[in-house]
Amino acid sequence: MSERVYTPVETADLLRRDLPHWRYDEGAIVRTFRTHSWKGTMLAVGAVGHLAEAAWHHPEIVLTYASLVVRLNTHSAGGITDKDFELARRIEDVVGWRPRGGALEGAPGDAASAYMRYDD
Repeated sequence: MSERVYTPVETADLLRRDLPHWRYDEGAIVRTFRTHSWKGTMLAVGAVGHLAEAAWHHPEIVLTYASLVVRLNTHSAGGITDKDFELARRIEDVVGWRPRGGALEGAPGDAASAYMRYDD
């Protein structure tokens, strides 16, 4: 079964509309997550790893002390497909999530507790 491969222009349009923190780069959609430390990076990569394995769609991942870069494309299709956009949305929902009101307070902002750097 062949999958629809998006052109770079279509990809950029979809990213602008649906995934503004992601970018198109050399045949992949890419997102850099910033963290406060190795702890935050490892928590984020664990979440991405779980989602990717559950979806059976595996990204390229680059780790540094305080960042995680996720690159998605569908190698078998030779480009970016709906699989990439769907997994990117799920990664964004999970790794970028934080409590906003309600019973869950979220991590304290002090240096010992903070782990993710949010884009907003």
